[in-house]
Amino acid sequence: MIRVVLPAHLRALARVNGDVVVELAADATQRALLDALESRYPMLCGTIRDHVTKKRRAYIRFFACERDLSHERPDAALPKAVTE
Repeated sequence: MIRVVLPAHLRALARVNGDVVVELAADATQRALLDALESRYPMLCGTIRDHVTKKRRAYIRFFACERDLSHERPDAALPKAVTE
């Protein structure tokens, strides 16, 4: 289980209060996490990533373990502490 902190405007769009929890069946990568997030909250599709290219939008930052992972490859493994 991975805890995801969404900004206020995305929480409102997803109709959630507070953080969301996502479970990954496969490797823990940014792409897998965003796939799971958009699958669980389809109203976020096109907001976090482009509909066609699936590239994360520039204004969406990706942080884990007090590090900015926004410039990492989408298929790079997330830090172990995220999945433990």
